[in-house]
Amino acid sequence: MEDLEKRLEERDIRVTAVRLLVFRAMLGHPQAFSLADMEEALESVDKSTLSRTIRLFHEKLLIHSIDDGSGSIKYSVCGSDCSCCLSDLHVHFHCRRCGRTCCLEEVAIPAVQLPPGFRPEAVNFVLKGLCDRCSTGKG
Repeated sequence: MEDLEKRLEERDIRVTAVRLLVFRAMLGHPQAFSLADMEEALESVDKSTLSRTIRLFHEKLLIHSIDDGSGSIKYSVCGSDCSCCLSDLHVHFHCRRCGRTCCLEEVAIPAVQLPPGFRPEAVNFVLKGLCDRCSTGKG
């Protein structure tokens, strides 16, 4: 519990019982999660409170967002040393069969040569196909 509180405080997030509950649930997800996933996992938490908490966590860089093209924004918990700057960004993978979206933290987003005067502020790099479970028939 103390570790979770410390991670919230490091991101300048005031610790409350609900925020700890939400953060613990986020950490329990093995892959990226949506607002609907959190609503299902935390039925006792008011939906507007949950939505505000996710927005706060995103603004404070505790989680990052992923637009995997599924029509639902997904989120994943950032590492302790992540500042969500371009050098921290990584590739995501969306399985077209099971719908799972995973962070591939070990795969850096490839460098892109932009024309002079262009300055990127965010990058969304999502590969789509079959995940390891679905491609081997274990999914």
